[in-house]
Amino acid sequence: MQSQTPSAVPSTTPSTARSTARSTVPSVRRLAAAGAVAAALALAAAGPAAAHISVNPDEAEQGGYTTIDVKVPNERDNASTVKVELTFPADHPLASVMPQPVPGWDVKVTKTKPAEPVEAHGRKLTEVPSKITWTETGGGIEPGTFQQFPVSVGKLPEDTDRLVLKAVQTYSNDEVVRWIEEPPAEGGEEPEHPAPVLNLAPPAEGGDGHGHGGTEAGAESDAGTDRAGAGTTARNEAGGAADTSDTTARVLAVTGIVLGAGGVAYGVLAGRRRTS
Repeated sequence: MQSQTPSAVPSTTPSTARSTARSTVPSVRRLAAAGAVAAALALAAAGPAAAHISVNPDEAEQGGYTTIDVKVPNERDNASTVKVELTFPADHPLASVMPQPVPGWDVKVTKTKPAEPVEAHGRKLTEVPSKITWTETGGGIEPGTFQQFPVSVGKLPEDTDRLVLKAVQTYSNDEVVRWIEEPPAEGGEEPEHPAPVLNLAPPAEGGDGHGHGGTEAGAESDAGTDRAGAGTTARNEAGGAADTSDTTARVLAVTGIVLGAGGVAYGVLAGRRRTS
């Protein structure tokens, strides 16, 4: 009886297995590294977007009165913000600056003499508001939170398209951050500590150019109404419409973290398959 030779069966030699494992490891590592880098970049982008002191709204009519919310986020994780100073430009003095009382904060308005008297509703003012200082009396702005300070301002100048409102932020550990750098020209790189800016636009066609009120009494009445409702409105809108850049930054951060976690998980699973 003639014997039959068994057919050859492909087999994986140890050297082949080692070669396959070596080729897989770099791919897994590159994927995990790419995910980690994406997460780091997203977090880096999220930080600055949420850290700047700003004003909301950031645009008003020239020659009018308006109420702005000075938004102050705490950008430290080991200290509270205990003092905020907002300075108004001396080259465009304002006749009226009226801060709304904020629970837990003492407020002081400093006045100075302008280079020339400021005309306001038939009067010439030899002293005008130049700075507002808020000092905490109840704990300050804690890490991971922000505070809004409503302020009624006017009459806004008609000979400029913006007001640069320089701010100084003091923390409980005595650190001082000066948000005083002039904003760049359109398309320029934003400085590290930009000052808040209130942009000014010409009055709408057919308007009287006085915003909330054309007389001093009307302006003060409107300012009182603004103060009564600004706190509630600011808090209701703060979560969504106060600063869209905050939302974008959070989305980028979450996306980066998910990518990083996915890369690491893939690396672990691939390693288990390799060992099994």
